[in-house]
Amino acid sequence: MIHKKGFTLIEVIIGIFIFALIGFSVWQVYSYVSELVRISKIKAIAIALANEQIELIRNLPYADVGIINSIPPGKLPATRQITRDNITFTVAFTIRNIDDPFDGYTGTDADYKLVEVEISCSSCRNFSPLRVTTTVAPKNLETTTNNGALFIRALDANGQPVKQANVHIENNQVSPPIIVNDTTDDNGWLQIIDVPPGFEAYEITVTKNGYSEDKTYPRTQQNPNPIKPHATVVAQEITQISFAIDKVSTLNVYTVNQYCSRIGNINFRLQGAKLIGTDPDIYKYSENHQTNSNGVKTISNLEWDNYNLNLLETNYMLAGSIPLIPFNLNPNTVLDLFLTLRISQPKAILVKVFDASTQLPLSGATVRMQKPGWKVELLTGRGYLRQTDWSGGSGQENFDDETKYWSQDGNIETNNPAGEIKLVKIGRRYQESGWLISSTFDTGGESNFYNILWEPLNQPEGTEVKFQIATSSVNPPQEWVFKGPDGTPNTYYTLSNNNIHPSHNNDRYLRYKVFLSTQDRSKTPIVSDIAITYSSVCIPPGQAFFSGLPAANIWTLTVSKDGYQTYTEENVDININWQEKEVFLFPQ
Repeated sequence: MIHKKGFTLIEVIIGIFIFALIGFSVWQVYSYVSELVRISKIKAIAIALANEQIELIRNLPYADVGIINSIPPGKLPATRQITRDNITFTVAFTIRNIDDPFDGYTGTDADYKLVEVEISCSSCRNFSPLRVTTTVAPKNLETTTNNGALFIRALDANGQPVKQANVHIENNQVSPPIIVNDTTDDNGWLQIIDVPPGFEAYEITVTKNGYSEDKTYPRTQQNPNPIKPHATVVAQEITQISFAIDKVSTLNVYTVNQYCSRIGNINFRLQGAKLIGTDPDIYKYSENHQTNSNGVKTISNLEWDNYNLNLLETNYMLAGSIPLIPFNLNPNTVLDLFLTLRISQPKAILVKVFDASTQLPLSGATVRMQKPGWKVELLTGRGYLRQTDWSGGSGQENFDDETKYWSQDGNIETNNPAGEIKLVKIGRRYQESGWLISSTFDTGGESNFYNILWEPLNQPEGTEVKFQIATSSVNPPQEWVFKGPDGTPNTYYTLSNNNIHPSHNNDRYLRYKVFLSTQDRSKTPIVSDIAITYSSVCIPPGQAFFSGLPAANIWTLTVSKDGYQTYTEENVDININWQEKEVFLFPQ
């Protein structure tokens, strides 16, 4: 007789508990990282909106720059509601008359107006109001000529001035042409006085080494309504124009299948959200690309923007992406974009699932497509490793207790207060440096590791936070070898949201090592949150892809998750080869 030994009830219960605990922790980390991405996107939209309002004000007659029924009077409301990308912002204007004593005349006459534009969003979590300030000068200049003035300002993505930006100006409407090459001052300004008048005559380009480019555009048949036309200079008036430039970024596009194997020679179109013209819309960036035979395409010198991507293939369909498309590309970053592809089959639908209150993608949501005689279910998911407390002390080999870690050198304070690590303070002086090694994280299988993030981002001047990562396919390995962003022990991750070197991919177990140091022993760096993103398979977060469905307009889409109201949509029409649908789940 053959005896088969199974699991006891207690073993099953313990296993379910451990799995639930790990799953809950992973969900918390994923939600946190996605929240950072969401805030960054909202901030980028708010900055663009603020710059737009400033430009609108500068194009008003000077007498109209004011608040309705206020002082100074004008044609601007105190507040207005503007919706961009389905997000409603409140725009508040503050305008004050300024009497500048520099001209030697003081009293009741205003020399210019100070304008402040505040962008706020009451429905956006963790979004701090954005304020942009500028000045608006009166019509008449203190000059005896009939020329005007051209004031140019360079700002970065955060609305801060860019000094030493290169400004190129041409006026080809006169003979000989006027050509000016100059740079902005420490406040981002280039002010040119005694400029000959001309209607849309001055072609302006602003850039800087390693930065993006912003410029004016002519009215053409292809672009009849440029957002920023060539500058017009009027006699006895100041023309003010602001340009937004910042450090360029790099996008690495990887085309893979659901098993993370590369698929080469895939064509796609990448398009930003910034416009250079309207009616029709003309995008500043819209280009076709193709991955190489190894399924990789590196796109350099990209401007910060919110980008969309469309697959230009007949043999493959887009089954999802990491991160979600559209995605926000910040200045001075390197972003890896993974496109998960499936062999083309007729009648496919990509479902994206979000938390309705936070707008974050939801992992672990059950997505069901059903009609009489047919039902298909998929589960969204992705993993995150996170630690926010080290007060439990050292000596823990595996990451079971989330408040503990493996070891440190004695120079790290982990419980003053709980939830932070910093350098040990002896008397009134902190130690110069210290390190801490985490317990072993288990992803549950072969994984791809993407980014390492930590908080806070801003550290005291003269202090530094840096990391290294060690991974292994077995636990414990013969040795934990900690490496930096080039895949060697000689470098360190020094910027949050760094890409993790691909040499760690296909491993299962991970440890991090954090290094703290200070040059001023009256100050210490602080770390309160560490997160590492990964996926054990190429199933993107918050997304489910169905293909090969029978054509019909009687499909029922159901999305459910514990703690959320179930979403149901009937009569979903599956009669085209590929479509996309977004679903927002409301917490119960």
